[in-house]
Amino acid sequence: MNQVSPVSIAQVTDIHLFASENDKLLGMPTAESFQAVIEHLKTLQTEIDLLLLTGDLSGDSTPASYENLQNLLSSLKISTYWLPGNHDCAIAMDKILNLGMVSRRKSFQRGSWNFILLNSSVPGYVHGHLSEPTLDWLDWELKMMGENPTLVALHHPPFLVNSEWLDASSLKNSEELFAVLDRHPQVKIVLFGHIHQEWEHQRHHVHYFGSPSTSIQFLSESQSFAIDRQPPGFRMLELYPDGTWKTWVERVRYFHSLELAATGY
Repeated sequence: MNQVSPVSIAQVTDIHLFASENDKLLGMPTAESFQAVIEHLKTLQTEIDLLLLTGDLSGDSTPASYENLQNLLSSLKISTYWLPGNHDCAIAMDKILNLGMVSRRKSFQRGSWNFILLNSSVPGYVHGHLSEPTLDWLDWELKMMGENPTLVALHHPPFLVNSEWLDASSLKNSEELFAVLDRHPQVKIVLFGHIHQEWEHQRHHVHYFGSPSTSIQFLSESQSFAIDRQPPGFRMLELYPDGTWKTWVERVRYFHSLELAATGY
């Protein structure tokens, strides 16, 4: 493995911030749990080149929730890129999440790696779908960006995760995504959120990773809505110039009692 100058990434997902910092998700004060994640990220600050926020950054789609997020991120002083999830308002995000080191760019290069961020959200729905223009843009970007190793990110999982209630809201046209990726062997990694848990799978030449939420965690392989007692977390990745990589999950020391009632995802 080439050990020279890796690009270090933190994937942060499913934050579910609200307009009011006192609002909770199933009893979880999400601003408080995210603050715990930020404090943990600060201990790694010198090692992280950029943050990827992979959707459901808001819990109520309000401009105020994104202003809260922008303010919380400012203390990190780390380049940050984002994409929307099913709980987000992409229009409000585009207006607000573009200050300081927070960028709304969806295609960029860092080190020897290319990054492409996709919008899989469908306004008014929980499930994911990649529009034909989005898939065409992905194909075009992959052609134009060349042969450097590439990471693609979206919110919804393109695979079923053996959890009936979550699988009902996965990406609905995964085969169309795979058809594009199969034409571009430089794609090494696909990251997603939505499932609030650690998950991984390999299909052909691509490795797919789901990640913990900074708020509540969903119990893996549960056929009905269920909460996992694991603490909030995020995924770290080290991406090397030769296309190899390392990844692991970091958890924070944070616990809050939850209200175990189902909600829409």
